[in-house]
Amino acid sequence: MSKLYLVPTPIGNLEDMTFRAIKVLKEVDLILAEDTRTSGKLLKHFEINTQMHSHHMHNEHKTVEGIISKLQSGLSIALISDAGTPAISDPGFLLTRACVANDIAVECLPGATAFVPALVNSGLPNDKFVFEGFLPVKKGRQTRFKLLAEETRTIIFYESPHKLLKTLNNIMEYFGADRQVSVSRELSKLHEETVRGTAAEVLKHFENKPPKGEIVLIVAGKK
Repeated sequence: MSKLYLVPTPIGNLEDMTFRAIKVLKEVDLILAEDTRTSGKLLKHFEINTQMHSHHMHNEHKTVEGIISKLQSGLSIALISDAGTPAISDPGFLLTRACVANDIAVECLPGATAFVPALVNSGLPNDKFVFEGFLPVKKGRQTRFKLLAEETRTIIFYESPHKLLKTLNNIMEYFGADRQVSVSRELSKLHEETVRGTAAEVLKHFENKPPKGEIVLIVAGKK
């Protein structure tokens, strides 16, 4: 049956791959991968031999129409990102929207997403939260912080290691040095670490120990 499958892949530990994800990737006609070199290692590990094409943020606008044509012709296609669930700060939204507009079935499998374990183990309220993903690098950054300073729900950010100190400084500036934060890095990997405390305390920690790896930053909402 013609269908687009959104298939989560491990964010680090390969044992987090689900049986169902492996089954789908083996059975579909085509796999769309954010980086075929990265995904190639994953597919080889699980002995998945399905044909793979590149689909990433730099070509997704150009390739969506062709993919829709393939789906309309009867092919089943799976979309994977380098790690985690497609469309969560990764390619996937444009293709999913196009499938919905063309009455093509879409199914998203449950699986790994970095912000969920980071939120749950942060110790901060998780009954209500807002996912911000990556902050603007320059244009709109100050405006975003001013808006979020009034947010009462727990806030989730993705951040790169070389920008974490800047972001923590911004949080101190706009939210206050005593705002509670939690930084999780290298989730599910060998050197997984979560550092909790005030923005000032966590900043001091990472000034003394430069951060490495993938990072999820959780910030308490305004009281």
